[in-house]
Amino acid sequence: MNNNICNLLNIKYPIFQGGMAWVSDSSLAAAVSDAGGLGIIAGANAPASFVREEIRKAKELTDKPFGVNIMLLSENADELSEIVIEEGVKVVTTGAGNPGKYMEKWKKAGIKVVPVVASVALAKRMERAGADAIIAEGCEAGGHIGKLTTMVLLPQVVDAVNIPVIAAGGIGDGRGIAAVFMLGAEGVQVGTRFLVADECTIHDNYKEAVLKAKDIDTVVTGRPTGHPVQVIKNKLAREYMNLEKENAPIEKIEELGRGALRKAVKDGDIENGSLMAGQISGLINKRQSAKEIIEEMFNEFESIKNSL
Repeated sequence: MNNNICNLLNIKYPIFQGGMAWVSDSSLAAAVSDAGGLGIIAGANAPASFVREEIRKAKELTDKPFGVNIMLLSENADELSEIVIEEGVKVVTTGAGNPGKYMEKWKKAGIKVVPVVASVALAKRMERAGADAIIAEGCEAGGHIGKLTTMVLLPQVVDAVNIPVIAAGGIGDGRGIAAVFMLGAEGVQVGTRFLVADECTIHDNYKEAVLKAKDIDTVVTGRPTGHPVQVIKNKLAREYMNLEKENAPIEKIEELGRGALRKAVKDGDIENGSLMAGQISGLINKRQSAKEIIEEMFNEFESIKNSL
């Protein structure tokens, strides 16, 4: 496709694979990039040495551009800010903070910076800081979320900034791509659908939970902590909700979730693990390769576009 995102990042399709903690590794990122999108390795709270290793693995698997997601409040953010330069990463997406203090050195290294935002005010701030594009993420997304839906947030962000906007949250097929493009997006970021990609290395139990999920099977937990998270309902989610109803101390709520994502991703514990997934889970019903997912989505998008 010939649009600003594709031209900016030298990719075939304007689609980012979400930077999902414990999920977005070199295997998935390389597969998405090879298929024409932008694969992303999640930095999260992983040791910096591990992230460097994943970047090098991705380079062995693909010669296409890929990115790294850096959570700016993480303890490893400073280390990762240097590693992406040293390893020649082409794109950095950021969350949970302002990348301003890293911007000058990233730009000197030729890195494109694309922050994730959940409000118009933050989008404006990121543009002033020098961002090359913005990811506007609605609360339909899996994992940590903001307050506004994609349909409400996206057009307001598009109106507020002069750089390209990528839509995220609740996008799982070509209809979703068409909808957000009509609202002014020039690209999409997809996370939940890539959970069931063949190249995604999460536990099979996690994939099956996504495939079996129905339209109302996700719930938001952790609101009292100030860091709400969208997950598929399970025993852990019910325990979270019970603690919240009881107005339990925030420390107790946070302790319940410690290590829970890893339990789901690595151990396949779908009752006591955190099954982070978006509201679009109910639409996902088959396993495919990353290439098949991307091509199916954009073929459907092109068909819709041509019919309008």
